Amino acid sequence: MPWRYIVVEGVIGVGKTSLTKLLSTRTNGRLNLEVVEENPFLSNFYQDRSAYAFQTQIFFLLSRFRQQQSLFQHDLFSSTLISDYLFAKDRIFANLNLSDDELALYNQLAGILEQRVLKPDLVIYLQARTEVLQQRIQWRGRAFEQDMEDAYLNALNGAYSYFFHHYKDAPLLVVNTDDLDFVNVPADFDLLFEHIQEKFTGTRYFAPNTGS
Repeated sequence: MPWRYIVVEGVIGVGKTSLTKLLSTRTNGRLNLEVVEENPFLSNFYQDRSAYAFQTQIFFLLSRFRQQQSLFQHDLFSSTLISDYLFAKDRIFANLNLSDDELALYNQLAGILEQRVLKPDLVIYLQARTEVLQQRIQWRGRAFEQDMEDAYLNALNGAYSYFFHHYKDAPLLVVNTDDLDFVNVPADFDLLFEHIQEKFTGTRYFAPNTGS
């Protein structure tokens, strides 16, 4: 494996944590999973986003930063480190959910913290259509996600696409997962793993339904 620190990213329900775990098993790498359920504001946020957006976002920002600090204790030369979130993606949700005044305060804090986090060697961005995301969200059955509207997922998809279209901080592998079931179909995971193992710079795209 040519990469020492891999980050898997994508919209809610796309399969980033599942892929992270599969990669960790295949490479015997160390897992770094985002702590989601501990956010005490999250369930309320899904019910009333405007009322709970700032508390939810600041909690995630500080929680992710604390987790990132532990990565500096990891010997990146001993094994591959694989994470299911990119610290910088926190800004996607902030820009989508916060008011102008809230965003100004958030940006001050985030700008300070971002200078003190480890940069990945490879980012894998998983994409899927909104209807595919909804199917996967229903399948995994997290109670606080079940009432998520298509409009919000559409907005998230657009925000993620915009963010990663402009992302230049590390090599980026963009994977269309609409017709890719790497969780239940071993051959799909094997195919994706082949692409992940290839060293490259810039941005690459993998869409199995088109053969690319």
